[in-house]
Amino acid sequence: MSAAPPGAAPAWAGRRALVLLFLLTLPLVTPKIRGADEIEYFSYLRSLVFDHDVEFGNEYDRFYAADPQGLAGFKATFLDRRETETGRHINFAPLGCALLWAPFYLLAHAGVLAARALGARVAADGFSFPYVAAVCYGSALYGLAGLLLVHDTLRGHGRMPEPAATVSVAALWLGTPLLYYMTLAPAFSHAPGVFAVALLVWLSLRAAARPHSPVWEWAAIGAAGGLAALVREQDGLFLILTAGLLLHLAIARRSWGAALARAIAMGSAAVLAFSPQLLAYRALTGRFGPSRLVARKMSWSSPHLLQVLFDPGHGLFAWSPLLLVATGGLVYLVWRRRDLPVVLLALALLLQVWINGAVQSWTQAGAFGSRRFVSSTPIFAWGLAALLAAVPARRFRLAALALALLVWWNLGLMVQFGSRLMDRQRLEWPQVAVNQVSEVPRHLARAAWLFFTDRERLVREGP
Repeated sequence: MSAAPPGAAPAWAGRRALVLLFLLTLPLVTPKIRGADEIEYFSYLRSLVFDHDVEFGNEYDRFYAADPQGLAGFKATFLDRRETETGRHINFAPLGCALLWAPFYLLAHAGVLAARALGARVAADGFSFPYVAAVCYGSALYGLAGLLLVHDTLRGHGRMPEPAATVSVAALWLGTPLLYYMTLAPAFSHAPGVFAVALLVWLSLRAAARPHSPVWEWAAIGAAGGLAALVREQDGLFLILTAGLLLHLAIARRSWGAALARAIAMGSAAVLAFSPQLLAYRALTGRFGPSRLVARKMSWSSPHLLQVLFDPGHGLFAWSPLLLVATGGLVYLVWRRRDLPVVLLALALLLQVWINGAVQSWTQAGAFGSRRFVSSTPIFAWGLAALLAAVPARRFRLAALALALLVWWNLGLMVQFGSRLMDRQRLEWPQVAVNQVSEVPRHLARAAWLFFTDRERLVREGP
């Protein structure tokens, strides 16, 4: 990993603190698959390993049978409808998570087979607890790996001092929906998405810092970009950072031949890494593209671009005010440094705003927070770290207190959301804010007790 700036606190101290924080949050990880998205991601993996195909009828039936009331809507979309060209069951999710989870899942399968050989009765069917736990804890580990890469990028390429780098990463972890999707709902794609995007950013800035970096490094960057798109298609847009850096190197050094070779290597590797998804599209939809049911939900003029940020019921900044602070810090960093990497990072974030505003289901109703922005955590970290680095040492504790309040906002929303103290379809003002002060503290002890003793009862009844 990149070296810390001269004279700065050692990078290992920050990494150690983040690992310790991860261990403290590990008991919150909930090995459970409930929602439609989670079922879609998991079904890819189970179907490929056990059925050797991408037909998901038996996986969908299994999950629906376990919760017919809760998955009535899921049945209407995924069991009752089929792709018109192929007749196969629909799956809107990409398969990147399945590929990242595969090592953990296969290790769990080996453990199950060994346990059965010793007389245990655990089912070796791909659905039982060890398989689900492997996926969920695997996601949490990918989230940690992504956060460590973000921290290293801030220290090395961002030249951010300590404790600003570590505190910014920890605050974004605890103060945004990332915590929810690393612990309470880890079978979504968001924790692996943070890892894939953080890896892409880390590799890109590392290669761009060395003008004579070999072609294979740019191929690795392309593969990371393909992986990001495999996990969540919209995350392929983060390749704008790499493309801009490569173009700048070509112009600055007038090395058009080397730039062309790097671009070809990067593009080829990206397509190769993404090719499993193209093959899955072909098998599912009959063409090398996603379901038409997804494509028709897109409006490329992004009519909801501002709403996705500022809408009081669904907007990014209403759910996560910490990200408004981080965005302000990114604007400040662009103005202060005016160097290309920071500008490109800001452009990458704008592309995420655009693509999220282009989706018909931009409200993300029923989900915790603006989850489609979780993969942008590596970008937001630059803005928050820049603000913290600018805070005088004598006022850093005051800044840390402000961050603690923003973290509490997120934690309180998690309690409200999980305990059904709020409308899960939108933020209702001022009730949601009143609940943070009146209801959350009153219900917190019982909710915590039920969480660790009877999570299903907590989901059913509330605190």
